[in-house]
Amino acid sequence: MLLENWLAFSAASALMLAIPGPTVLLVVTYALTHGRKPAAAIVAGVALGDLTAMTASMLGLGVMLATSATLFTILRWVGGLYLIYLGIKLWRSPVYVSEEVEAPKISLGRMFIHSYTVTALNPKSIVFFVAFVPHFIVASDPFLPQLLIMEATFVTLAALNAALFALLAASARTTLRSPTVKRTVNRMGGGLLVGAGIMAAGYRKAA
Repeated sequence: MLLENWLAFSAASALMLAIPGPTVLLVVTYALTHGRKPAAAIVAGVALGDLTAMTASMLGLGVMLATSATLFTILRWVGGLYLIYLGIKLWRSPVYVSEEVEAPKISLGRMFIHSYTVTALNPKSIVFFVAFVPHFIVASDPFLPQLLIMEATFVTLAALNAALFALLAASARTTLRSPTVKRTVNRMGGGLLVGAGIMAAGYRKAA
């Protein structure tokens, strides 16, 4: 892969990942609630989710979704409803005043699955990869090596981005002891997740 293409792809990917979305919101919420301990599981879920979405897009699923209204509708509704479910659950989650009382434990496996599902089942991400990646591919060069380089680059950047948000949010836990602040964070996060789910479910392809 040409160095200038790789640099341009890396810069564009970093800018896109820096914009907070449902995945970042989920990462921050888990970090605020459970600290740094689940960071590795969450980051792994995000990385595998992005890898799944990007690979599926490049193997033709994205093109299929872009041309098949039925498949696109099914995927956007599944992803949207899952985000809404997580948002309602976060909104209703209890606030613990005493530091001695621990929040309900969620297994690392469940956190991994949540972060993977939210990242992978995002129809706009799949369509984005279809429209985004081809701009950096040189048609005269072998396709597979270029794809592998871009996937490795994007997944690495996505994992670093998720890890950074998780560590920053976990570090901020000590300043968010107030029950009012915790409740506000939960409801803001829950509301944003529900909103993201509604937008994903209601997303329509451009004519």
